[in-house]
Amino acid sequence: MQSVLRSLRVLEAVSEHQPVGVAALSRLLDLPTSTVQRILVTLAEAGWVRPTEEELNRWTLTARALIVGRRAIGEVGVREAAAEPMTALRDATQETIHLSVLDGLERIVLIDRVDCDQAVRTYNRLGSTGPLHITAIGRSLLAAMPGADVERVIARGLRQVTENTITDPERLRSNLQEIRELGYAVNIGENRANVCAVGAAVLGPGRKPVAGIAISMPDIRFDHRRVPDWGALVTRAAAEIGANLTR
Repeated sequence: MQSVLRSLRVLEAVSEHQPVGVAALSRLLDLPTSTVQRILVTLAEAGWVRPTEEELNRWTLTARALIVGRRAIGEVGVREAAAEPMTALRDATQETIHLSVLDGLERIVLIDRVDCDQAVRTYNRLGSTGPLHITAIGRSLLAAMPGADVERVIARGLRQVTENTITDPERLRSNLQEIRELGYAVNIGENRANVCAVGAAVLGPGRKPVAGIAISMPDIRFDHRRVPDWGALVTRAAAEIGANLTR
């Protein structure tokens, strides 16, 4: 059982930091390099990871891992449903647009991104993850969940990432109520110090939150006066994606 758990930890670390070397994985996971190397070889034999063509000592996921992940979260359907609304939102705002899906109550996973043409713009790697309480997408999804699920997230602890991260349970509950009233969430440097976002939840069949979309921008272009307009645009895009999912 311990070996299986270690293998899964290595697989997750590769997905988060790829392309990544054995030494870096050893430091990240606090495991001996020999153990990490042995696990990587085993995962490679099973078809889950492979060494990069440029550097054989650095590792990435294979298509098998990506396919299984997409099946698990329904990524293909969500991405197809979101393609046109995301592009339209990018064109309307001239900012980068992110699409993330829920991974249980643990985190959100970024599955698609439409970049803007601004010289200075935000960048998040596809496959990157984060806890629900630190992003605009995550909190918009929390606001759409039953109260019992929100309390489970709070009970696990609200990790601080930047000095602006909401870590107080009462403040989070109050913010979620505001999001329910507005229909969108605002993140001002809570996940990354110089990045802001306005996001809304995508509701699938049965009005269940399944994904979220956000307008992401560097703080130098964030203007409080434009938040209502951004909020209206992102909630409209989220509603279009939800409608596409239920057709």
